Amino acid sequence: METFDYDDIQLVPNKCIIKSRSEADTSVKFGPKTFKIPVVPANMESVIDEDLAIWLAQNDYYYVMHRFQPEDRADFVKRMHDRGLFASISVGIKDSEYDFIDQLKSEHLVPEYITIDVAHGHSDYVIKMIRYIKQQLPESFLTAGNVATPEAVRELENAGADATKVGVGPGKACITKLKTGFGTGGWQLAALRLCSKAASKPLIADGGIRHNGDIAKSVRFGASMVMIGSLLAGHQESPGHLITIDGKRYKQYWGSASEVQKGAYRNVEGKQMLVPFRGSIKDTLLEMQEDLQSSISYAGGRDLKSITKVDYVVVKNSILNGDY
Repeated sequence: METFDYDDIQLVPNKCIIKSRSEADTSVKFGPKTFKIPVVPANMESVIDEDLAIWLAQNDYYYVMHRFQPEDRADFVKRMHDRGLFASISVGIKDSEYDFIDQLKSEHLVPEYITIDVAHGHSDYVIKMIRYIKQQLPESFLTAGNVATPEAVRELENAGADATKVGVGPGKACITKLKTGFGTGGWQLAALRLCSKAASKPLIADGGIRHNGDIAKSVRFGASMVMIGSLLAGHQESPGHLITIDGKRYKQYWGSASEVQKGAYRNVEGKQMLVPFRGSIKDTLLEMQEDLQSSISYAGGRDLKSITKVDYVVVKNSILNGDY
């Protein structure tokens, strides 16, 4: 099996057909809505909160609210709908989550998007939850994950998932690969490529994004949407505390399976870290859009589809030769 990751790949340019990169269309239809760019902040408590979710929805960006205040989720859906905005929530697979789905149905609260958010999503219990949600809330666009293999994608799709999320432990705040020996750390992009060959529905690439160019690489290898944690965590709008060390500013960032998140040291597969403070998330998302427009111009097209057709070369880590 050919394995590679983001730093091992360069995309090969095609003849440019647009005069300015501003002509390139980065929009993507995902589920019932169309968004400005194929990027979604990770559904982690150190990346997204309600204020940021509101701003993202108002500005045509996709978001997924985290699941770490479970008792507030129904009210969150109500509040988003009261504002005329779409609701996008996360659920787990505990028994209490079935009661929550029943509550949403009985109160006629139908979120436009639901994400089943489980570290190892290729599971009988995830399949059971997919079937239950599709039976109770068939109008919700349902993403399930996380997975690492084509078999997992096929099984979750066949169970009724509308999209699957690919990535087991490649994230910066994730130590699954070190603690368990398993995961897609170091070959996340190759895992995405394999999964895309089996997929008949959209994929979200989740984890391992270190540079804006990695978004284009994810699209090339089959992602409809790219979930980003650490690159979107260090902003004024990010929930983590702002910390100054030796005159430099940082934001706290922690993994969903970290001791910080769990409140106890058990089955820990995440860590806490500091990421450099990057100002407003609005500027970062705009920069991601502009870089993606440049990617489209290099791909020789006018929209994201052109990126999916380009050739690539495997350069095995030489891209960053001496850069940092």
